[in-house]
Amino acid sequence: MRTGEPLPSVGDVLVTLATGMWHWDTASGLVTVDAEAARLLGLPAEPTTLTEAQTRARLHPADWNEITGVVQLAVAEGTLAEVRIRIMDEQGRIVRVVRSRSKPSYDPERHAYQLIGTLQEVTEPTPGTPAGRRAVTGDWRRSREAFLLDAGRALAEARSTAEVLRVAAGLSMPGFSPDGLAVFGVEGDRLTIIGHHGHQPGDDGPFSHMSLATDYPAAEVVRTGRAVYLSSPAEYKERYPVTWPLAEKFGRSSWGFLPLTAAGRTMGAWMAAFAYPVAFTPDERAVLNTVARMLAQALSRAGAADSQRELAEGLQRSMLPSLGPEIPGMGVAARYVPTGGGLQVGGDWYDMIPLPGGTSRTKSGGGRFALAIGDVQGHDVRAAGLMGQLRIALRAYASEGHRPDAVLTRASRFLHGITHDEHMTDLRFATCLYVEADPATGQLEIARAGHPDPAIRMADGTVMMRPVVGGLPLGIDPDADYPTTRFTLEPGETMMICTDGLIETGGHDMESGWRRVRAILEDHRGDMESLADALVQGVHGPSSHHSTGPLADRREDDIAVLLLGRPLEDTAVRPTVRRTLLSVAQDEPERIAEARRHLRELLHDWASDEQVDSAVLLVSEMVTNVLVHTDADSLLLAEVTGEPGGRRLRVEVSDAGDDLPHRRRPGELASSGRGLILIELLAHVWGVDPRGEGKSIWFELYESDGAGAPYRV
Repeated sequence: MRTGEPLPSVGDVLVTLATGMWHWDTASGLVTVDAEAARLLGLPAEPTTLTEAQTRARLHPADWNEITGVVQLAVAEGTLAEVRIRIMDEQGRIVRVVRSRSKPSYDPERHAYQLIGTLQEVTEPTPGTPAGRRAVTGDWRRSREAFLLDAGRALAEARSTAEVLRVAAGLSMPGFSPDGLAVFGVEGDRLTIIGHHGHQPGDDGPFSHMSLATDYPAAEVVRTGRAVYLSSPAEYKERYPVTWPLAEKFGRSSWGFLPLTAAGRTMGAWMAAFAYPVAFTPDERAVLNTVARMLAQALSRAGAADSQRELAEGLQRSMLPSLGPEIPGMGVAARYVPTGGGLQVGGDWYDMIPLPGGTSRTKSGGGRFALAIGDVQGHDVRAAGLMGQLRIALRAYASEGHRPDAVLTRASRFLHGITHDEHMTDLRFATCLYVEADPATGQLEIARAGHPDPAIRMADGTVMMRPVVGGLPLGIDPDADYPTTRFTLEPGETMMICTDGLIETGGHDMESGWRRVRAILEDHRGDMESLADALVQGVHGPSSHHSTGPLADRREDDIAVLLLGRPLEDTAVRPTVRRTLLSVAQDEPERIAEARRHLRELLHDWASDEQVDSAVLLVSEMVTNVLVHTDADSLLLAEVTGEPGGRRLRVEVSDAGDDLPHRRRPGELASSGRGLILIELLAHVWGVDPRGEGKSIWFELYESDGAGAPYRV
């Protein structure tokens, strides 16, 4: 090539060097090769695309396993993946040896590898020569490193005995892969079969509960702690003539029995059986011993995790109730998802309690019942124990016929007593929400001890937080009071009560977490059971636990959620009324902010933002006036009626004071006296109604009229 002439293309260079190009995408499962690479694979010399199965059919089986291991090692180390590959013909004969070099990359979003590399035919060194030994030893060591890295990672990630066995069954050892595996355990003086692969159901029968004194390789391994390698059927028959007839029928040619040792104790044995003769060279024995040690550690971890899960499930089943049959006039759904930490059982709980005077679990009943939900501080065994004690105490107090406030007062005194002993250094408290319900009327009486407020999903899909008065968490003050809030659950409405795990999981605080939960409640279409699932799935993914289902594997915090619904009598007709009721006591001026927020939630889809602002301002003025100018508490009732676009908002603020409001003429710098002036300016209709005890001031806004002209009554 003369100076100044253009350089030849990469393709021309590769053709000159008899080097082919190939590309493998594990996501699609396709391998694309150019003409030279196709020729080296024994195919017509033209570009083509092959499936993984078609490609694998052209390679020696051991070499395909070697490729997958080397690729993962190269990605982990950031190096090239280089491997020697034997190309086979249709009759299974080796026709050539090629060297593959590639730069693999891993896409975590697709969970897939991509490789672009070259294939080039190489001349095999003469076996037995120094060059031949170096080539074989180098390839073996590289493959062994890749295999052990992959096997160690997979076994370390296995979280149960079943997963460990699946990983062991899928291991492809470099150059010699067993086609039969069995893992033996020990119970007393007998062998047990923990799991097996490559055998038919029932094949393990003769080996289950075999005495450790039996002349069988696995039993000897457990007795002595030393591995047994059998390279041929003749060797097996000679060393173990008594049990050879049991193994003969499987048609294997070589066996390796290795001890499973963890913490200095032989916990079982691992059998690797081969369909072809294996010499068990020092390198091969080293690989098998390393795998056996990793397998023993993985089984030990998984066994502890399995025991822990069984204990957690037992605790959970004993502490959480069944909701029982349907309740006439009301429906209940519940979910509990424990945290993934510790024993997977923490301090969250729920309960449903039939109350004296009737049972809600009888078909002809319909009597009163109570719902309780709570959260004992902590995610450990002590929290679970306290939760069980507190739940029993609540059930006992409720069954005695005490009202909600008295139930929580007694429960707080009980928890304080068992956690503030002079020998106790780990003081605990608990939050709780206790609801007494009457299915016949829908009336609810609620007492709250430091717990999140309930939420109401109205018949038209509007979702509102329903603030209720409350007291300190249980166990802090043995003499704490817990006021009761009463309201009615209307037909078509659903109340949600939950622990803070449902709201605050995933890095959310109470405000942002509530917005997420509210969106799930608003968007859901379906019954309460599917709504309960949707709440859990929206926060944590698929629900792993219904009232009696399996535990979740990994959670940030416990979740308990209860739904209480009152069905519509006529599901074809949905009411066009939404209302809310809120009391503001003289010593609770901070609840004026709750009243403003409550009204905004009620008007979340109102057409005019200006009218919403006006309504919020008027409510704030009216409630404040009651607290400032009277000695009485105020009661706010807000009601929206009609169809969207033409609805009416009516707001009433009632109090027990006798003095009727009157219009004043405040000076320019006056700080009060403008309440009625604002109502005249902003409301369409307003008025004051004297009552037997006290009075009610009210106003109305009409959605279709926009700001409109005020009309005074």
